[in-house]
Amino acid sequence: MANLGIGIIGCGNISTSYLRLAPLFKGLEVRAVADMNMDAARARAEEFSVKAQSVDDLLANSQVDVVINLTIPDAHYAVTKRILEAGKHAYSEKPLVLTLEQGVTLRDLAKAKGLAVGCAPDTFLGGAHQQARAILDEGRIGTVTAAVACVQNHGPEGWHPSPEFFFLPGAGPMLDLGPYYVANLINFLGPVRRVGALTSSATPTRTIGSGARAGQEIPVKTPTNIHALLEFQSGATVNLTTSWDVWHHKRNHFELYGTEGTLYVPDPNFFGGTVEVVGRDGALTQVAPWDHPFGVANQDHPKHGPLANYRTAGLADMVAALTEGRDARCSLERTLHGVDVMAACLTSGETGQFVTLTTTCTRPAALSPDQARALLA
Repeated sequence: MANLGIGIIGCGNISTSYLRLAPLFKGLEVRAVADMNMDAARARAEEFSVKAQSVDDLLANSQVDVVINLTIPDAHYAVTKRILEAGKHAYSEKPLVLTLEQGVTLRDLAKAKGLAVGCAPDTFLGGAHQQARAILDEGRIGTVTAAVACVQNHGPEGWHPSPEFFFLPGAGPMLDLGPYYVANLINFLGPVRRVGALTSSATPTRTIGSGARAGQEIPVKTPTNIHALLEFQSGATVNLTTSWDVWHHKRNHFELYGTEGTLYVPDPNFFGGTVEVVGRDGALTQVAPWDHPFGVANQDHPKHGPLANYRTAGLADMVAALTEGRDARCSLERTLHGVDVMAACLTSGETGQFVTLTTTCTRPAALSPDQARALLA
């Protein structure tokens, strides 16, 4: 596979993950980085030995074929639109956009120009989640009839020095953390038919807990506590909780309930973790990790210990899909459906009504250990 030139717009903290991990994958060569703040672009470029450019110059760079959008969520739509208008493929950090209407505009523009758009999260391609997918596909827990997916904590204001954007419309726990859970639900169960939700916020303000502005209050302008019910086209019903109003809990991140047993899935915010299965006999079995390269620990996290981190796998799969003429797993179709799901949850919370989705998608193809190895350099 010939290398495609990769450009990055947005040189904040997340850019280091892409710049550090992109060399692990076949077909990716980061050739330039850009940021509204040229000092940030130059610092990141020097750190990783790539070229620093203005946003305009990067979009005009003939050596760049695919641009990664790592700007703040509120800028994702406008920047991805500019990438497509410049005639380049786009890959965005989550969420792709903040409204379904924005996503439809990008879909139509990409189609008109014959360009690809992909979007994180790609953690569902991790070894643990693909092993759970294989267990489902083998029928070990029968037909999935229900599930619970849950992310609960007390929000980012305790550790982030400038957390305002987390509490504005277009963010909150649903759009910030929900993409990991919704993407994995689509990986396991396919598309959603309709949703209903209750939404609230525990407090009208939050207090910054770290950095130079510690103690300062910021407004909360989006729901921070969302309890949603998702009805999938398969017939499965799922309770999805995303909340920043919880100090502590003992709920599992992911549980799938089938006609023949239960499958416990680790946190979809990460690539690895422990998969457990319980059959009709009630015996819990911890599944031995299979030989999947995206489940191998390659990072020592200060809080979580050894972790498997293969961020950029979705981009590598999209680049391979372009070369091979196949569907990318982190495709615009699935990302747009995920945005539809999350936006519908918030709309349901506002209106008190169930919302029927206007988009659909297919399940992504499974990613076997051999297929994952084929993406690596």
